[in-house]
Amino acid sequence: MFSWLGRQAGGRERAGGADAVQTVTGGLRSLYLRKVLPLEEAYRFHEFHSPALEDADFENKPMILLVGQYSTGKTTFIRYLLEQDFPGMRIGPEPTTDSFIAVMYGETEGSTPGNALVVDPKKPFRKLSRFGNAFLNRFMCSQLPNQVLKSISIIDSPGILSGEKQRISRGYDFCQVLQWFAERVDRIILLFDAHKLDISDEFSEAIKAFRGQDDKIRVVLNKADQVDTQQLMRVYGALMWSLGKVINTPEVLRVYIGSFWAQPLQNTDNRRLFEAEAQDLFRDIQSLPQKAAVRKLNDLIKRARLAKVHAYIISHLKKEMPSVFGKENKKRELISRLPEIYTQLQREYQISAGDFPEVKAMQEQLENYDFTKFHSLKPKLIEAVDNMLSNKISSLMSLISQEETSMPTQLVQGGAFDGTAEGPFNQGYGEGAKEGADEEEWVVAKDKPVYDELFYTLSPINGKISGVNAKKEMVTSKLPNSVLGKIWKLADCDCDGMLDEEEFALAKHLIKIKLDGYELPNSLPPHLVPPSHRKSLPKAD
Repeated sequence: MFSWLGRQAGGRERAGGADAVQTVTGGLRSLYLRKVLPLEEAYRFHEFHSPALEDADFENKPMILLVGQYSTGKTTFIRYLLEQDFPGMRIGPEPTTDSFIAVMYGETEGSTPGNALVVDPKKPFRKLSRFGNAFLNRFMCSQLPNQVLKSISIIDSPGILSGEKQRISRGYDFCQVLQWFAERVDRIILLFDAHKLDISDEFSEAIKAFRGQDDKIRVVLNKADQVDTQQLMRVYGALMWSLGKVINTPEVLRVYIGSFWAQPLQNTDNRRLFEAEAQDLFRDIQSLPQKAAVRKLNDLIKRARLAKVHAYIISHLKKEMPSVFGKENKKRELISRLPEIYTQLQREYQISAGDFPEVKAMQEQLENYDFTKFHSLKPKLIEAVDNMLSNKISSLMSLISQEETSMPTQLVQGGAFDGTAEGPFNQGYGEGAKEGADEEEWVVAKDKPVYDELFYTLSPINGKISGVNAKKEMVTSKLPNSVLGKIWKLADCDCDGMLDEEEFALAKHLIKIKLDGYELPNSLPPHLVPPSHRKSLPKAD
């Protein structure tokens, strides 16, 4: 094991959750500084790809980046999650947010401008200074004492317009900034308006800047209550078609459908769908603190693999350069042949094509360098990274797994996340198998007269019907045998292989629950137990 893993089980038990996180963070930082950073520095990785990582990059809370065209509800979405206004917030149907705003936790409410933010060593934004004053004047940190922000930070981005005007007037490389954030955040949420599904050229370029970060991307189809069910189906299909042309992945992106603001729904036909989708999205966001260490480890692995590939490319260009004459001609030739060089390196070092940087962008950057000043390949630096990837990472992954099981579950709390956590507005409360949980009367009783008529047509003997006769009625539901078998086990409370009239009514009620689209319980809840069978149940302590 590593020296930085010195404290083993006993030490971790005494340390507690915070120290456990610091152990993982220290391990990641140590691996980067000792194994990856020397390779990056030797081959100018930071000039071509991404600036060096700092302590704040390892220690910062999970971050969410919101990206979308103007008036898709990005800022409103943040307001919805926080249930609180934040400094710098502007909401309107026109393009209102013209800056990147990092919404973070602070003991007092206030804002910090970009130029001051990038010199704060406690914030993970120092390397953004390379984008210049044009960007820094459009960047700020909004701090406020909000419970949600104790667990996550949120990055609001300017609304994306169509056309050339916005691209020219920005004064900084918008897509490069998005790429910088994408490499460091835990989740990228693309927001779409149900009425504006067109993906502009700049939005398309922005999405392409997330290349290699596909596992972080989620899509939100917002304002879905403004269309009816038939229109929503068409909108969803059109969105998936548009995304398929921009995001080149074989997997289908997860799309959350809803209306993410604290206002009445304009169309309530799909209320149940919106509630279920919102809960799925909340669960995804709430899990980020728990998965933060794994995400940082994954990003470190991706960075190390790219650094290796970059070293192979740079050293190969150096090797091909003549020592005296014809340097410029050879440089132009090598740049034009870069796709062939990629293929050659793939074969020579058994590297996947997906690990290589984009050819066109690499060619443009190489134009500005003197290849003779590049370094030759240094096998020891490559070996150090290979050793990290093959040996050290697995040990660190084991440590993360141990700490995840020993530490209490970390979930985002506060704001909208508490609104449906408990009480009658929790998702599914009073629905399906949970219906009647807080009522004194047996919930099946209201439909029992109808079920009783059926029961007595099935030739009961001594007040009970056989499994054969019960099956004749139950299969008319057209549910699979596996589902009907589970319903039988739940309804046959005394396990005698027959159903009395209350058990039969319960079976019909469970069939109705399943046909209505709800899941069956794994065991029969107390409020569904037929009254005549409750006396035989063991009393709770």
